[in-house]
Order: sequence, then structure tokens, then C-alpha cells
Amino acid sequence: MIKITQIDNGHQFEVQTQNGDTLLTSIAYMDKDKMDETIQNLLAVNANKNHFERRTNTEGKFIFSLKDDSGSTIGHSELYDSEAGMENGIKNLGKNLS
Repeated sequence: MIKITQIDNGHQFEVQTQNGDTLLTSIAYMDKDKMDETIQNLLAVNANKNHFERRTNTEGKFIFSLKDDSGSTIGHSELYDSEAGMENGIKNLGKNLS
């Protein structure tokens, strides 16, 4: 499920599970049409595993970013306690976008 919200500097979307847990929070989009285009392209981007950047923050938590074909960031995940949890989040993102 995709939830769109208006924020101070434009629009943002979240990809959520059926339970309302957030899997991905987008960057802020000043142009709603650009955000809508990005949402339309999410399935193709998500299918390419090269579009995921996996990182660990300074506290040892795991986070992934989803990037488009040009390498620009689309959004970021929540923080995960384990690498396996992060990988499961990536897998669940795909399930919730299809």
C-alpha cells in the first residue's frame, strides 16, 4: 500500500505493509507529478536488485536505500536490528508493490 502525504516542502510517500508498518519512506518531492511518475516506476526499479544500497549506521543498525536508474535516491527504509531483518524488509517491499 502506498500512502501519500503533504509535507512542508512538497509531497512524500510511504510504502506500507497491510499492518501499516512502513517499509520505505520517500524523499521529499517538490513536484507532485515527478512523485507520481516515481510511484508508477517503482515496480520496475524494485525488480532490479542493483537499485538497493545497503548500509549500517554509526549505531550498528541496518538501513537500505532504493535508487532509480540514474542512481538518485527514491527513499529509505526504517532501521533494522539485523542484516537478515533488512533483507526481509527488501523482500517485503517487493511483495507490497506487486
